[in-house]
Amino acid sequence: MEPIQAAEAIDFSAVALFWRSSLTVQVVMIMLIVASFWAWAIIVQKFLVFAQTRAEAAKFDRAFWSGEPLDDLYDRLGDRPKGPSERIFSAGMTEWRRSHRDDGRLIPGGIARIDRAMNVAIQREEGRLFRGLSFLATVGSTAPFIGLFGTVWGIKTAFEGIALSQDTSLAVVAPGIAEALLATALGLVAAIPAVVFYNKLSGDAERITGGWEAFSDEFSTLLSRQMDEE
Repeated sequence: MEPIQAAEAIDFSAVALFWRSSLTVQVVMIMLIVASFWAWAIIVQKFLVFAQTRAEAAKFDRAFWSGEPLDDLYDRLGDRPKGPSERIFSAGMTEWRRSHRDDGRLIPGGIARIDRAMNVAIQREEGRLFRGLSFLATVGSTAPFIGLFGTVWGIKTAFEGIALSQDTSLAVVAPGIAEALLATALGLVAAIPAVVFYNKLSGDAERITGGWEAFSDEFSTLLSRQMDEE
């Protein structure tokens, strides 16, 4: 019973396991903890940004379909539109005005130029929307293996200690194994939320981008209809 009592006397808290582990395993644990905090910071920031983007898009849609003349809406937004939907609309309207000749008629290829201008604006906003998600994907795919490396290294160190002490009792074996397994646990703690929220946020970003693309098509249709009526 003495080995069991000795093992029970050892502190197996996460903090104690961290301080007892080797320098290599400590570095691995710190990397995983930092990666986890960084991933959560990106997750929270993206949820706030996506909520703000949806609210802005809904507000702009109400203004766009309110019946207000597009030129008046464009002038009201000014040179510095605030949200993504407004910037995409402003890009199209700016090119629309530039594509008119002095007599008021649209130059050849004007609609195609407007479409390109709006596509460039959509791609720019899409880049902002997806920024940071690649880090979540990286954490989700690499954190388990980084934790596994810490575990392997910790077990190696534990076996070396066993060989030097010539003692295979539970009190000798348990602390080293527990320290090693903590690295794997931290790897999973970092990876699982990163994978789950990467999939969630990527899907949300694609739906938001799809809404912009649908608006671009509708806007081009309105401009084409207006051009035909001139």
